[in-house]
Amino acid sequence: MTTTSTNPPGNPPGKPPGPSASEPPLVPDTWLADALSERYLAYALSTIMSRSLPDVRDGLKPVHRRLLFAMRQLRLDPGSSYKKSARVVGDVMGKFHPHGDAAIYDAMVRLAQDFAVRYPLIDGQGNFGNVDGDNAAAMRYTEVRMTEVARLLLEGIDEDTVDFRPTYDGEDEEPIVLPAAFPNLLANGAQGIAVGMATSIPPHNVEELCLALQHLIKHPDARDETLLELVPGPDFPTGGVLIESREAVLEAYRTGRGSFRVRARWEVEPLKNGTWQIVVTEIPYQVQKSRLVERMAELLNARKLVALGDIRDESAADIRLVLEPKSRNIDPDVLMESLFRATDLESRVSLNLNVLDGENVPRVMTLKEALRAFLVHREVVLVRRTNHRLGKIAHRLEVLAGYLIAFLNLDEVIRIIREEDHPKQELMQVFELTDVQAEAILNMRLRSLRKLEEIELRKEFENLSAEQADLQALLEDEVRRWKTISDQIGEIRRTFAKTTELGRRRTEIGTPPNAVFVPQDALVEREPITIICSEKGWIRALKGHMGADQEVKYKEGDAERFRLHGETTDKILVFATDGRFYTIGADKLPSGRGHGEPIRLMIDLANDEDIVCILTHKPGEKLLVASSEGRGFVVPSDDVLAQTRSGKQVLVLDGKAKARVCTPARGDTVAVVGSNRQLLIFDLVDLPEMGRGKGVILQRYKSGGTMADAIVFVLEEGLSWQMGGGKTRTERENIDRWRGKRAAAGKAPPNGFPRPPKFT
Repeated sequence: MTTTSTNPPGNPPGKPPGPSASEPPLVPDTWLADALSERYLAYALSTIMSRSLPDVRDGLKPVHRRLLFAMRQLRLDPGSSYKKSARVVGDVMGKFHPHGDAAIYDAMVRLAQDFAVRYPLIDGQGNFGNVDGDNAAAMRYTEVRMTEVARLLLEGIDEDTVDFRPTYDGEDEEPIVLPAAFPNLLANGAQGIAVGMATSIPPHNVEELCLALQHLIKHPDARDETLLELVPGPDFPTGGVLIESREAVLEAYRTGRGSFRVRARWEVEPLKNGTWQIVVTEIPYQVQKSRLVERMAELLNARKLVALGDIRDESAADIRLVLEPKSRNIDPDVLMESLFRATDLESRVSLNLNVLDGENVPRVMTLKEALRAFLVHREVVLVRRTNHRLGKIAHRLEVLAGYLIAFLNLDEVIRIIREEDHPKQELMQVFELTDVQAEAILNMRLRSLRKLEEIELRKEFENLSAEQADLQALLEDEVRRWKTISDQIGEIRRTFAKTTELGRRRTEIGTPPNAVFVPQDALVEREPITIICSEKGWIRALKGHMGADQEVKYKEGDAERFRLHGETTDKILVFATDGRFYTIGADKLPSGRGHGEPIRLMIDLANDEDIVCILTHKPGEKLLVASSEGRGFVVPSDDVLAQTRSGKQVLVLDGKAKARVCTPARGDTVAVVGSNRQLLIFDLVDLPEMGRGKGVILQRYKSGGTMADAIVFVLEEGLSWQMGGGKTRTERENIDRWRGKRAAAGKAPPNGFPRPPKFT
């Protein structure tokens, strides 16, 4: 068997034949980086200029412009009947916008939502979504037509006011920009994300914009501060209160970049028995009500909105969110301030005035530049519309002049038409008519050959001549042109006056809120608990404050050692025999469903029996600490808080001495009793206040004696101690018997004093 190679002579085996040296390659070689950058740049420009950024002149993106133009072709004017949305979407997709129907319909829906755009461009009939974030019905169910605002945007489009370009398939034409008699860019705002740039323009009140435009016509070099007086800030369709400072708003409008803080509008609604509730009637722009309520409910369940008791959505046509406080003693301002900080009841709306200018170049404009660009566009539209009208008038005057010549020579005209083989050329030659005039005479109806018609033609000729002169004077007079534009803007302002629903300002211009102090207690949930520690060191927290007579179950062989009342927000101080303080958060304690957990799992305590006392930390309180050798001092409770499990050394001990007492210093007098049953009472001021140390001698003992207990009390209220059988004895009259100097030995206590000696 023989095989034939397809390679030419000299070509290595296994490689395909290449092109000859004289033939250029079918696909030219290029660097990958160059190819990628070229294609990505083309994509970026297409996204920026043909999809995402609005035009400063009409404030529309291409899809919105195509929607309105298609609706005009379908004659969906404000006074006409509605047509199915699917019909409009189909025309837009088939003629102008080669993208998916879902994207086109979503753009249409937004233009019809009065909570999304300040001045809707589309009048929708059917379900077009709501502020809760629910989607619109399918396009086959909804119907649309244009609003008066959309009609103003398209006004004069057939009068050569704007340029047209071929559509994507070359079968039709579409406008590059709309004539835009309405300042749509700032009135309705825009949102868009392109490649490497984005735009975010909040809506404004059209009456305020018209006043600013008229002022800018009179004073082209108007100061930004003056424009701010006329346009004090955005006007959102959902209302709310603008609380941004005047300086921040001015800087945003001056640079074209910034943000605005918006808060929900609320009021206090009084109820019976001194109770009240808060009703939210307006929420910030672009905040979905259902998501807002859902998020607040999540925070409420997570106990992060502890000042709030409940939330209800009672909205119907209007928004009504009812917020119930947890306690009527809470200040409404404090409650709302905590909600503003934690939820979308306060939000920021950004300003990034990045648009396509009149030369189709993207750039960030200031407020003044955007207003001036609109005015320049309106002047161009006025000039082009005037020139178009002059062209129509000139054509009509030419026709009328021919008609008048025909009336003056009616018999001859009739003869030429009846007898000549080429009447058009004959008329042009005999009466020196133009082609247009001769054609008009030939097309004239017989009924127009009346004497009355001649009079009407002469009158029309005179009127058109006067109009022509007036329009020519308008083109030559710049001051008059701007006066005309100002009058047109004034007519728009009167159409959308404050007396109308669309005209009144919805967003209140407020002031930056004063610093409302929100106590930490108002933001943290506080619940009463009872902390119990057993003899074997098992600790737990039970809900509520339990009395001493309420029994608690323990493990077999275990019993109660400490019981104290506190709250879930407290910090628990544990004082041990080594003179250290340990800190445990009450919220970290195990619940009371079981027997608790060993305290040594929470702190580095060697032996559970080393616990001297357990008490709740109270800021600003002072504690008396003392050792078995009779030394002690007063320490601020804030200084004993430990940051680690190993605790904080406060009382320094010598030899075999152990920490014996830790008691709140709530009083003016100290009582100390030793193991030798000697009682000493002296003034609290005799003890130093220290953060760490051995302390001073409280009471002296003979060899082998130790301090048994110490307590701080109010001298006028007397000294109390626990007697047998649960009784309490208080000594007031004979208390001077045991008063002495600090470090004295003391005297024997009264009969019946507990054995071993102890005050509690």
